[in-house]
Amino acid sequence: MMSHMTDDTLPDALAYSDAGVNIEAGNRLVDVIKPSVRRTHRPGVLGGIGGFGGLFELPEGQWTQPVFVSGTDGVGTKLRLAIDLQNPDTVGIDLVAMCVNDIVVTGAEPLWFLDYFATGHLDVDHASRVIKGIAAGCEQAGAALLGGETAEMPGMYQDGDYDLAGFAVGVVDKPKLIDSSRVQVGDVLVGIASSGPHSNGYSLIRKILERDSVDTAFGSSTLGETLLTPTKIYVKPLLDVIAHCEVHGMAHITGGGITENIPRCLPNGCKAVVHDSAWQQPAIFDWIQQTGNVSPENMWLTFNCGVGMVLVVPPSEAGDVISRLTEAGEHAFELGQIAPADSQAPFVERAA
Repeated sequence: MMSHMTDDTLPDALAYSDAGVNIEAGNRLVDVIKPSVRRTHRPGVLGGIGGFGGLFELPEGQWTQPVFVSGTDGVGTKLRLAIDLQNPDTVGIDLVAMCVNDIVVTGAEPLWFLDYFATGHLDVDHASRVIKGIAAGCEQAGAALLGGETAEMPGMYQDGDYDLAGFAVGVVDKPKLIDSSRVQVGDVLVGIASSGPHSNGYSLIRKILERDSVDTAFGSSTLGETLLTPTKIYVKPLLDVIAHCEVHGMAHITGGGITENIPRCLPNGCKAVVHDSAWQQPAIFDWIQQTGNVSPENMWLTFNCGVGMVLVVPPSEAGDVISRLTEAGEHAFELGQIAPADSQAPFVERAA
């Protein structure tokens, strides 16, 4: 039998705010970030933020056989370091970079980006700094920040903690799609310098930090500041190279380092011969290797070691590719070449 409470025994009335969710803070955040989001808009964007879905109309006639390319990623445990150092300003750039650098290697131009920001308690100032970083990354990539989700979830995160995920969509004409099919023996590897570890290997880096301090002087910056250098976004210089030069393949040197990522753009029966004398490993990687006593093999398997992107091009194109990248402000260099492999599966061979 159901029991009936009298007015005197009714529990206190509850609202969403009593559960720790502040709807008004979410509305204020949208107002704060609107100018930053608006600056990312490009032809094709329909409407603004605040709807149930972001709208994008593919400009007519720009692509004849459009193939959509999508990618999703996060920032990894670099986010933990940013939280501990109370520096949320650049992890949004990392978030965009990890997604758009993945899709541009297919030859795709990023069109739009969506973000997911989750936290236990929504601090409008803090969240706006993160999302303004995302918008800055979108501007660098030429992608519209088409929308996103801010989730306030009390009990799911410790005070001050938050998480990020991102989603990018790009487009390329099918005849211009870049895959491993055109890569051949004799092609040249062109490397483009990274801005640091980007957003990979930070679980190992944080373990190494137990042996050192983030306040350690590291050139003109602290070690912590150096480790939070945002991931370089390669989209615009790469799209320029693709438009003017013959490119057979590209590899984003992300999780898995040099060893795992270059083979992803190679056909069976080929290997990439990479000359470790082709570039000077930046000082931050020397610190990682020495402080953590990390073997050279594990460095190449975990980190980009100073090479954030690799292009595979015909020998006749290498000089022009490097010149164009240099004019765009990138540090580009000849990294090695493609050679026949004894095994079917492609791999990287390290050479002096």
